[in-house]
Amino acid sequence: MLLLLTVGLGVLASVCWSRSRQDAVRIASALVLGLCAGTLNASLQAGYRLDDALADAHQDQVSRLIMRVAELPDGDDRHQRFVAELAEPSRPGIPSRIQVTWQAPPGAKRGTLQDIPQLLPGQVWRMALVLRRPHGLLNPAGPDAEARMFARGLRAVGTVRGQPRLLDDQPWASPGIGIERARHRVREGLRKALGGHRYAPVLIALAIGDQAGVARDDWRIFNRSGITHLVSISGMHVTSIAGIAGVLVAALWRRARWRGVGLAEYAPSRVAGGAAAAMVALLYCLLAGWGVPARRTFFMLSVVLAAAMSRLPLTAGRVLACAAAGVVALDPWAPLSPGFWLSFGAVAILLRIADAPFDAEAGWRRRWMARLEQATRLQLLVTLGLTPLLAFLVYQVSVGSPLANAVAIPSVTFIVTPLALLCAALSVLPGAGGIAAWAGQLGLAAFDYTMVPVAWVGNAGWASFAVAAAPWPWLLLALAGMAWALQVRGWPARHVGWVCMLPLLCWRPDRPDPGHWRMSALDVGQGSAILVETASQTLLFDAGPRHYGGSDAGERVVAPFLRARGIRALDVLVLSHADLDHVGGTRAVLAAAPVRRSYASFDVAAFVRRDARLWPDTGGAALGAASRAAGAAKAGGGPAAVLPPALPQETLRCQADDAWDVDGVTFTFLHPAGGGSGAVADRNADSCVLRVEGVSHSLLLTGDIGVAQERALVARGVPPTDVVMAAHHGSASSSGRDWVATTQASHAVAQTGHLNRFRHPAPAVARRWLRAGAAFWRSDRDGAVMAESAAQGLDVWSQRERGRRYWHGR
Repeated sequence: MLLLLTVGLGVLASVCWSRSRQDAVRIASALVLGLCAGTLNASLQAGYRLDDALADAHQDQVSRLIMRVAELPDGDDRHQRFVAELAEPSRPGIPSRIQVTWQAPPGAKRGTLQDIPQLLPGQVWRMALVLRRPHGLLNPAGPDAEARMFARGLRAVGTVRGQPRLLDDQPWASPGIGIERARHRVREGLRKALGGHRYAPVLIALAIGDQAGVARDDWRIFNRSGITHLVSISGMHVTSIAGIAGVLVAALWRRARWRGVGLAEYAPSRVAGGAAAAMVALLYCLLAGWGVPARRTFFMLSVVLAAAMSRLPLTAGRVLACAAAGVVALDPWAPLSPGFWLSFGAVAILLRIADAPFDAEAGWRRRWMARLEQATRLQLLVTLGLTPLLAFLVYQVSVGSPLANAVAIPSVTFIVTPLALLCAALSVLPGAGGIAAWAGQLGLAAFDYTMVPVAWVGNAGWASFAVAAAPWPWLLLALAGMAWALQVRGWPARHVGWVCMLPLLCWRPDRPDPGHWRMSALDVGQGSAILVETASQTLLFDAGPRHYGGSDAGERVVAPFLRARGIRALDVLVLSHADLDHVGGTRAVLAAAPVRRSYASFDVAAFVRRDARLWPDTGGAALGAASRAAGAAKAGGGPAAVLPPALPQETLRCQADDAWDVDGVTFTFLHPAGGGSGAVADRNADSCVLRVEGVSHSLLLTGDIGVAQERALVARGVPPTDVVMAAHHGSASSSGRDWVATTQASHAVAQTGHLNRFRHPAPAVARRWLRAGAAFWRSDRDGAVMAESAAQGLDVWSQRERGRRYWHGR
């Protein structure tokens, strides 16, 4: 909202500079009226969704409901996730739309009655659901899953219990369900026509916007090479398809006659072509899932058509502003998505620089050279123009995108996407399966050849670089510099505007003063990952858990947080013990940041090698690409030459009394004695316990030690500590009375998962810390917990407290 208001004030200032006072007052009044109308619209929609919340009586309880599948399901016969709506009269305290997860029982054999049947939009099921309020991990500079759920109108999540019963099939219960049913039919036809090719999900995404099947390895290459916008339903694709339809209809309209009178005499051919283009764009956008780029394109085409029919002259900037107003009016939370700003920002830059003139009367060779020069300049300026938004929103800037897009844009736009749409259209026609497969294979072959140079760019070390999460004033400075640099030739010192981006790109977060430290206990679910920073060095204690299905917090949380903090390498990595809730993300962390020295109670090198064999497709995109490179090449998917992450330069066992000093801060291991036993049954007992002591405050990282190890440490003499990580996520088998009394902590932090099955932290443990006078923090309630030691005192806060929004759950 602040950014929108700032942009509005900038527009107003430019208007006041260039127009008369009367025009300025009129436009200022329009801006104020639009702001008030937008605020009212957003408030009404937000109030409705807040009222449609899950009541306390149904939280984490089983409810038996009759639900209708409302959107395209995602999954297979073992796991399905879909959006469902109530198919019965509304019940008090039950939201109207719920995201449902249906999981086959563990250990169930395939091909039995326990397999999940095929789900279709419009099916009505009676099912027992464990309902919970939406909850997501909340970390600084991290994604907000609860905001995405709120924007989609999903006010509860449900997990299936027992065996649901199919009651009815209503494919035309509503227009939305009818569209989703059509999307499902097209997707099934495409899957059959495309087979198991590596890039088959990419063509499905180009045709209907379903990106669920695209591999994480491929997303990594798309992001690093800067062609992510091409792998989704982009405005360029919608415009191209709609433009082709408009040109064809306009040409036919000029030649068609009705009772001896040309149709062009009833309505101009450009109006007929524009109407056809708008209709095709609408159908394509609905089939593609109605995303932000699709909506933006449709509204822009609609505004242009309305202006043409009414003969009202509109500038390109006003067309884009009207499209933005339409998108935000339908979805007030669209500006929360990076795609909103990147989509509209790219179009704004294109509109500003695409009208560079060239000599149309020159020879064909000079004309082609001029067009090539213009296209090259356009791509470079778009890349530079989007750099501030990419740096601020996704903390990554693609340097190789001009090269990759020079190949990918014409190929994907004019070859791959039309073939994907042709395959989609033919796949649903009876008897056209062979032709559909032929068109699909041509599209896959074209994309294979396209990915050869794109993969080379994406895998190159210079292809992209990460930037730290900078404050918003630096973004405003960079945007102002970009606007200055994109002015017409002759504008004074316009190239100096690019220099204004440097503070945003080169910014680094403040480090603690010598003798002090900063701790970030990340919200990783049921697991542990704690970053400790001093004046010049960083230490990571544990790497986060691996979750069911293969994803791990090292890839999803820890590595992005390191990039946002501007950390390119880790000086020390401590892995407390070999349980996957503490070390499941190790490979992803090693792939993201080289480690100079590691400590663990087990053999780190052997664990990483064994983990790569057991989980070849997880632990970070880089590792998955390396393990599947040969198979991808056989499937025609192009090279994925990514090497596994390097092991730490030095691997040591954590051992009691080992210590080192950095920047006036002392790090000391208190446990285990002798480097650990290595026995599987004693993993928790072997946990590394690390004490961090600065000149003013101290921190104690405990792993999963139990009461027995706590008593041994108390007997050895544990000094009082300001901040203590509650051992074993606050379980009842730790945080004994003697330990709590001896540490005398003012803050205790438990890293736990939301409504975890272990019921961590134990209520008795929380009460024990509170009675001892400590503030008790828990990541499932507070999100990430940060503590900063400084000469002025110890500051402890949580991300959910500082970054709280009205859509966040209680």
